[in-house]
Amino acid sequence: MEAVIGRQKSLKKATKTGKIKGKNFRGSNDEMEKAKLNELRAQLTIARQQGTLIEVHNIPHDEYFNVGFVVAMDPTFCLMISIDWDGKINGLIVIRISSIDKIESNTDYLLTISEKTKVAHRHDYFDLWHVQQFIDDHPDFSRGDLLNNALNDSYTHRLPVVVGTRKYKGADDFTGLIASRDRIKLDLHYFNERDLSSLWSYEILLTQIDYVRVRGTQAATGQQIMRDLFQN
Repeated sequence: MEAVIGRQKSLKKATKTGKIKGKNFRGSNDEMEKAKLNELRAQLTIARQQGTLIEVHNIPHDEYFNVGFVVAMDPTFCLMISIDWDGKINGLIVIRISSIDKIESNTDYLLTISEKTKVAHRHDYFDLWHVQQFIDDHPDFSRGDLLNNALNDSYTHRLPVVVGTRKYKGADDFTGLIASRDRIKLDLHYFNERDLSSLWSYEILLTQIDYVRVRGTQAATGQQIMRDLFQN
């Protein structure tokens, strides 16, 4: 996989009751949100069809964002192969589309990463975690309910996940093992890198999940920490 860079209406008069009728701003906001979601989906679809490397910004004016290739979409989430600063694959990420602020596909940063992917390919470290092979060997992973596919895979194989929630909106995410789960929520046993005295438990509603990272660098390092420090 090579990187491809594509460079208020005024208020109405008072009625006899003295009440003032105005525009339904809630409806207007809903229309704007719907239009934005449609635009995001269109951008993601084009990126998937063209194999374009993109930036996905979840937080306005924040320097942290995701870079990668779109693999699949469902009505709520998109699945991406995530690319790190060194131009190599660092795992898979499932992102809630409504949590995305904007998508960029023609930036100098992406051009820089694109050049780095060439070096990674040339020296055979582009896909250390065999993510592309996993996707090819498990076609059902990128079909249907993408969030539940990722959670089921990690839960079944006892692989650590990284979960980002709407509550913390990028200020913090959680790396750990899914102890239990159902269609509504999951119980994550996670570790705090600054306090390794024990594992911590976090019950997370699936509707509050903004993104999940699986099968990559963070999953592998998380697994090592869980095994060595917590015998999990």
